[in-house]
Amino acid sequence: MNRLLFGMILLAVGCLAGSCTDDDEYTQGVWMRRSDLDGVARGQASSFTIGNKGYLCCGYRGSNKTYLKDLWEYNMDGDYWTQCADMPDAAAGRHSAASFALNDKGYITTGIQKTEPTYLADTWEYDPATNTWTQRDDFGGGVRLGALAFSIGGYGYVGTGFNDNYLKDFYRFNPNAAAGKQWEIVNGFGGYKRWYGTAFVIDDVAYVCCGQNNNTLVDDLWKFDGDNWTQLRDIANTNSDEDYDDDYAIARLGTASFVIDGRGYIATGTRSGVTSDYWVYDPNEDLWHGDSDDDYTPLTNVHNVSSGGSSRAYAVSFSTGKRGFVLTGASGTSYFDDVYELLPYEQEDVD
Repeated sequence: MNRLLFGMILLAVGCLAGSCTDDDEYTQGVWMRRSDLDGVARGQASSFTIGNKGYLCCGYRGSNKTYLKDLWEYNMDGDYWTQCADMPDAAAGRHSAASFALNDKGYITTGIQKTEPTYLADTWEYDPATNTWTQRDDFGGGVRLGALAFSIGGYGYVGTGFNDNYLKDFYRFNPNAAAGKQWEIVNGFGGYKRWYGTAFVIDDVAYVCCGQNNNTLVDDLWKFDGDNWTQLRDIANTNSDEDYDDDYAIARLGTASFVIDGRGYIATGTRSGVTSDYWVYDPNEDLWHGDSDDDYTPLTNVHNVSSGGSSRAYAVSFSTGKRGFVLTGASGTSYFDDVYELLPYEQEDVD
């Protein structure tokens, strides 16, 4: 038997055995399911990250259910949950509150409660070292829900939202200021009004995008360094002279965002319906890369479980700068308690 014929036989046997990979297809990123939240399923919760621990608080699980005020701690290294102290009796259960971490403490402010008056402005500080809550000054911009928050330069920032009017104001929180002086207005944001937008922080610069204004998804992207707001390229196909945005499908509300190795990520949310895709922002290029060509793994394709995750909106995230998690959320009347971690540099075999 000549060598060519022998090689062809070996190739055929290999393909029949499943080792032929010429037709294999891969998508970028691998989703791994982690330990489910020990508490009840919910959407429109709030979250913050301190070190290698993520904290989830509050949330909504149906109009006929109690609005939540419980707090849970997720240990990312050990992949387990611990229940922490509930928000105090003086704090109403709520959903759609703004949250951020600052100086190893977590903050929950604004939101909506079940009883009148509906919208909230109170601010609460959680100290994981003592497992205690302390009330701070009410949010300077007044009551609202669906605001976004971030922390840079030793301050917390909260802005936008809805209180029967869509809002675009921002306020700075100083944890070291005296009572009555902890919030001050920050001017200069030229973006659209919105609720349920998102923010992520790269190298102590905040990036603000997404959300909805008067039933229209907003498509602007802004960065803020603590002094100046700068508008960046839109997150929709609004530049007819360039082709970089031809396939952009980024604009949405109720998305979760996180940062891994200097890049911003958004995942899930609502466009014309709930989504499972994710997009990656490179601040050096001011460009997004994502699922427009079905080459980025959606949350519905999870590596270590056969069923995958559900499309959803109003999920929350944990972000260490090196790891990113998406958890909880809602789709219609379904509420979720599952947790997923994105491994962005690995590839999923979808053949």
